Amino acid sequence: MQFGIFSVGDITPDPTTGREPTEHERIKALVTMAEHAEQVGLDVFAVGEHHNPPFVPSAMTTLLGWIAARTTRLTVSTSIAHITTNDPVRMAEDYAMLQHLSDGRVDLVLGRGNDGRLYPWFGQDPRRGVELTVENYQLLRRLWDEDVVDWEGEFRTPLQGFTSTPRPLDGVAPFVWHGSIRTPQIAEIAAYFGDGYFANNIFWPKEHYIRLIDLYRERYAHYGHGTPEQAIVGLGGQVFMAENSQDAVREFRPYFDNAPVYGHGPSLEEFSAQTPLTVGSPQQVIEKTLTFQEFFGDYQRQMFLMDHAGLPLKTVLEQLDLLGEHVVPVLREEFEARRPAGVPSDPPSHAARVAARDAKAAGAAVV
Repeated sequence: MQFGIFSVGDITPDPTTGREPTEHERIKALVTMAEHAEQVGLDVFAVGEHHNPPFVPSAMTTLLGWIAARTTRLTVSTSIAHITTNDPVRMAEDYAMLQHLSDGRVDLVLGRGNDGRLYPWFGQDPRRGVELTVENYQLLRRLWDEDVVDWEGEFRTPLQGFTSTPRPLDGVAPFVWHGSIRTPQIAEIAAYFGDGYFANNIFWPKEHYIRLIDLYRERYAHYGHGTPEQAIVGLGGQVFMAENSQDAVREFRPYFDNAPVYGHGPSLEEFSAQTPLTVGSPQQVIEKTLTFQEFFGDYQRQMFLMDHAGLPLKTVLEQLDLLGEHVVPVLREEFEARRPAGVPSDPPSHAARVAARDAKAAGAAVV
């Protein structure tokens, strides 16, 4: 099973000191976090695309390419990349290039974004988000899967005899997840193409995500990709740890209370009871994370949000040390011990996808 961290790359003042990092400091901090994630044994680093303050991750493949160059094992990913407002031609080229430069250590989570203001900035209508998602992803798939594409749609100019370059590494496109917190149509798209489904699993009660994941699993099987249990699912989560829970709550409370996304709302205790947020000891993080399997079924990737709300880099790196030393090794062992035979333990790697493609071609040749 894969474990990693994901970031929204926000610039938020530290409520305990009042200090706000510069854009330069925050961008460099993301790179440092990714390098440290690999050092402590994590598998994935992902960052979400934004184009407005107080967020800095706008040039996604530039950032992820730099991180890939400074690591050797880490998978770099998005959480999310905007399938609605990015040109599919540009995405096909950018992520294929990143795939080559990282030697296949890249996949991406696609989504619509969480800010309607984004659409007009890129010449699109926020009321057409689902339609844009469907059309743009269909084109992106064709650009990766077909050497020459003739295409005409509603949202961009037609293509005639177009070849996207570079071609995907080894002729196999990056693995795609579809991320959504509210839209059943996105689960349907993921299931139709046999892609992964990523549930943010941060701000909503578990019942909300259970409905979406169950729908994805059902439709994944309907389209003939495998059993519902074999569908590829990723989950988010948010944690803050200390050796004892009282210290964790005391240290994290000012950050929670002032966070742009949930500050000045429910109390820390209320939010922790209603959502996957875990603030406590490493053992408490282990125990709560293991319940995700009970609610959502066996899954392949667990990502943690650990760096927002103004937490200083030093604290984030200490959190990563706790995660890598005390939490992830136990979770790996426990999740795998519970996983039934025939259920994938990891998302498809680049090497596995190349092998599957070659085996399918060999089988077709025999027939």
